[in-house]
Amino acid sequence: MTTPKPILKVTNLETVFSTHRGTTKAVDKVSFEIYPGETVAIVGESGSGKSVTSLSVMRLINTPPGRIAGGTAIFQSEKFGEVDLFSLPENQMQQIRGNDISMIFQEPMSSLNPVYTCGKQVAEVLLLHREISEKEARERTVALFEKAKLPRPEKIFDAYPHEISGGQKQRVMIAMAMACEPSILIADEPTTALDVTVQARMLQLIDELRVKENTAVLFITHDLGVVAEIADRILVMYKGKLVEQGKVLDIFTNPQHPYTKGLLACRPKLSAKPQSILPTVSDFMLEDENGNIIERKKEVVEPSLVDVVNSYVGTVTDIKHQQDNKQKPPLLKVDNLKVYFPIKKGFFGRTTDYVKAVDGVSFTVNPGETIGLVGESGCGKTTLGRALLRLVEPTEGSIIFNGRDIAQLSSEELRKSRRDFQMIFQDPYASLNPMHTVGDAIMEPMRVHKLYANDKERKAKTMELLEKVGLTAEHFQRYPHEFSGGQRQRISIARALALQPKCIICDESVSALDVSVQAQVLNLLNKLKQEFQMTYIFITHDLSVAKYMSDRILVMSKGQIVESGTPQQLYLNPQQEYTRTLINAIPKGEVEDILQAQEKRELMKAGRL
Repeated sequence: MTTPKPILKVTNLETVFSTHRGTTKAVDKVSFEIYPGETVAIVGESGSGKSVTSLSVMRLINTPPGRIAGGTAIFQSEKFGEVDLFSLPENQMQQIRGNDISMIFQEPMSSLNPVYTCGKQVAEVLLLHREISEKEARERTVALFEKAKLPRPEKIFDAYPHEISGGQKQRVMIAMAMACEPSILIADEPTTALDVTVQARMLQLIDELRVKENTAVLFITHDLGVVAEIADRILVMYKGKLVEQGKVLDIFTNPQHPYTKGLLACRPKLSAKPQSILPTVSDFMLEDENGNIIERKKEVVEPSLVDVVNSYVGTVTDIKHQQDNKQKPPLLKVDNLKVYFPIKKGFFGRTTDYVKAVDGVSFTVNPGETIGLVGESGCGKTTLGRALLRLVEPTEGSIIFNGRDIAQLSSEELRKSRRDFQMIFQDPYASLNPMHTVGDAIMEPMRVHKLYANDKERKAKTMELLEKVGLTAEHFQRYPHEFSGGQRQRISIARALALQPKCIICDESVSALDVSVQAQVLNLLNKLKQEFQMTYIFITHDLSVAKYMSDRILVMSKGQIVESGTPQQLYLNPQQEYTRTLINAIPKGEVEDILQAQEKRELMKAGRL
């Protein structure tokens, strides 16, 4: 048998960015190949070069400040034969891009044009690359939406991006990418910030399309757990370089590079002890002054006797605080809370029905407790969090916080009460003013609530908070765009802490972060909880994170709390089918699961499944 030819072979790819500060090599002599019907995953943290690699292959980085500085990308094109993508004329590259090589971008809302309907945007791809009528393009688009398992495909064809959920927008992007049956599908973080059940469906859909069309898939992610069961091979990138590659099972059972070991260890596992210290990449490696990676010795990674004793003392102290706090009145008591949004139709905007986003929710939160709030997208958990702060006005019910009903407060009283009740938003970049420095962003709430005598004292406190969340004093004068996602989330935490609140709502505060940065932020939140005796309401779609962080978990579905209990109760003995579905959808990355998935993939390749 002849060895099959790779559909794409990238050799010594170099991509650089030139700025006034100098030239940065974002991709440094990266080489790999991918075969028809194969899924290759590129994993690494933000800034590792994985997305730049894929954009370089698509020739989407070809104008200053970025440029492809070297290398080849040999692609087997049906129309042009064997070609080097980096030396093709632009008009030929345009014929390949979107037709032979398609891409699902990380953020569907910014990738879809808000002024065109979803269907029109997918049909446009077909009209551009296929000689068909507008009627045929519509029919094919609706068929693609059905294949992507979108509900009511005809309706979504005429819907605008803002009218559908995040998971549905991602399905539209998948339909668009698969419209012309490409030879290669590049999926750049297609499941980041999606809940576990939608994520599982997305991964299954991409894999089904791969098998049916024999499409090669280049899957980019920061989470090794996500690709454990869908990839054939894994490429690990760090600071623009390929530091390790191999078959999935080899990478998971016998990682060679300390960076790979760190990525595997960072993600909270279902077996992790609640609120223990999560390992981070820095526990496994460090860099010398020349940028050489030095692996930390194993005994350094393992906790010392002092750490174990301190952890035990901290746990005993936490338990004592929790027992003491249970004797006190609840910090927060929510009773029969409802948030209804009217559906209006007709010329006069007559209300015909209501969307019951939160429908009769009741629960209590004790001082010093962390309550996990979990559920799929659209279940109402974020609306509930916003309603507690009256960022969304409740339709009915009471919110007793610190002895006062927030739902009944005047605007002035509400503003004062928010000193004790803060929120860390899901998207830190959207919640920070791009025109204000980080220092001003943290000082602003202190000024509003007249904390400290003057700006000199406020600045000193801001410097202290920056140090507390793992940043430095020199970051005070920088702007939000100069920071990474993880750093921006730390700034948001510092701003929330500026008023020394009694309770913080964390709304998907780690959902879009790299697993290593996520581990750092979770460790930070737990450390601050112990230090300041904080109370958290932790909203997340990631049940493994919820289990790790929470003292109790509330499971939401269709605006209602359908189950609650301790993490152990919910995970070991879930009472509702909905809860079981959420738990089963968590990517576990266990060896047995990988072996089963690989066996299934082999059967599918052989046409026996």
